[in-house]
Amino acid sequence: MHDRDWSPLEITPQSAGAPATPQGLIGHLDQLADGLAELLAREKALVFRGFGVAAGELDPVLDRLLPRRLAYVNGNSPRTKVGSNVYTSTEYPAEFTISMHNELSYASSWPTRLAFYCEIAAETGGATPVVDAALWLRSLDPGIREAYRGGVRYTQNLHAGAGLGKSWQDTFETDDRALVDAYLKEAGSDWEWRADGSLYVSTLRPSTTTHPVTGAEVWFNQSDQWHPAALGDDTAKALAQIMPVNELPQYVTFADGSPIPDEYVIQVRDRGLEHAVDVDWRRGDVLLIDNLLVAHGRRPFTGKRRVLVAMTD
Repeated sequence: MHDRDWSPLEITPQSAGAPATPQGLIGHLDQLADGLAELLAREKALVFRGFGVAAGELDPVLDRLLPRRLAYVNGNSPRTKVGSNVYTSTEYPAEFTISMHNELSYASSWPTRLAFYCEIAAETGGATPVVDAALWLRSLDPGIREAYRGGVRYTQNLHAGAGLGKSWQDTFETDDRALVDAYLKEAGSDWEWRADGSLYVSTLRPSTTTHPVTGAEVWFNQSDQWHPAALGDDTAKALAQIMPVNELPQYVTFADGSPIPDEYVIQVRDRGLEHAVDVDWRRGDVLLIDNLLVAHGRRPFTGKRRVLVAMTD
């Protein structure tokens, strides 16, 4: 199969030989058991469709897909916790595209799998695009791949309750500074508490990683999402007039602190979207992805849309 032809494997009651019910899906997952990990490593993403999973029946499905559900700590997208480590996938405004990214690739530890669940499908649009992260890496110009080889440095300015962007309390799901200190120490970050109660964080991360099972080298950083150029010309100019880059809620440079050229992050963003495959939601669908092998995003939409997400290490 040519790598451009990749798309998630769709599993239906018919293909699974299971009843078209949530219990049918649970039974199928129980049959797969340990084989699920091998299947996911091979296919990279799985869509379970036609089992009629309602929100109240989601927990036992997630229990089988995600053995240890994680809290969403150090996330940078607005979302709301709606259950036992289950969250809204994002509350970013409906009219915008969310570009491709691997969840928490800027952090020192990240989920290995994500599961998305469609509770309400949008009237129009609202697909979750997914892209083969190894293909995304190969799609970049050689000079850009080489420039990123040393890694990237992410910086965060997290206010204490009032200001632009997220507070450190929301980011780390705590108001205990000692817990934040412990998290950042373990993450290998540099950080500083400021006199106004805000928090400055600087973290050096690689730009690619290698999948532990398949050995594939994959693009694995969020430089385009942390760089003002990717926000669009008007937004970037407006931000530049308000504050210097080192005071932005989040910013990214090369590892040595030198700026990443605007055209680099634009290419990274655009190539990811160009090679993405859309998962068009139907109510009750569940999407499972390998978070290293596949990056994800969101297309603009109209109407109400509610997609939930959970993750595991």
